[in-house]
Amino acid sequence: MSGMKPIHINVLLAFLLALTVWHAFRKTDPPASRLRLVFQAEANGQKLVFDQFHYKNPNGPGQFRVQNFRFYISNIKLSGEDGTYLEPDSYHLVRFGAGNESFAVELNNIPLRSYSGLSFSIGIDEQANASIEPRGDLDPNSQMAWNWEVGYKFVVFEGSLSLDDAILPLVYHLGFDENRRDLQFSLPAEEQLSSTSAKNFKVDVMELFSGASAFNMAQTQSVKFDRQDARRLAENYAGMISVAGN
Repeated sequence: MSGMKPIHINVLLAFLLALTVWHAFRKTDPPASRLRLVFQAEANGQKLVFDQFHYKNPNGPGQFRVQNFRFYISNIKLSGEDGTYLEPDSYHLVRFGAGNESFAVELNNIPLRSYSGLSFSIGIDEQANASIEPRGDLDPNSQMAWNWEVGYKFVVFEGSLSLDDAILPLVYHLGFDENRRDLQFSLPAEEQLSSTSAKNFKVDVMELFSGASAFNMAQTQSVKFDRQDARRLAENYAGMISVAGN
């Protein structure tokens, strides 16, 4: 039996050496790449003010206030020299309110080392919009779901218009399939990803009413089911998000 001892010692030494090498590799593994998409709500280049008649109707008489502003973004995709990354179950509800004028979406475990292109949609793809399966921030019992059919509101803007001593409610709920808008952002150079990477965006609420189609709140105080008015507002919100600093 004494002749077996060196073999046992050699096996033990080999195991300890392998364990040491494994720990060394673990310590040198780079952290998983992450990216925070930070959305800042603005109006006319300034931080959005809620619950005050602070803004002029951009295409008509009266002053308006913002009380609720939220929208879905979906199908976030990164592209670069390493390839492409499409976030799974990529449905996020961006929510703004008094004291919460910014909102961050966290992307974790990104396999890319860098990226030069970023794309996402305002709204939801038809397949997910016709489903009651909860995915990401999609919830058929949420305030963003229609109560008259299966599907979701892509963009919600609620507030009030002060006009001739009257306070008129403003309600714009947009969510037909054709109202989804796909946005693409190109970077001048590859940006490196790390555990603390962030990309900042401006969301200008005034573009909802003063973009490609001029919209007078005093004439149309509510949009829910009218496809033509919904299309006009969707054309506008396609331009309401821009990369901060551009």
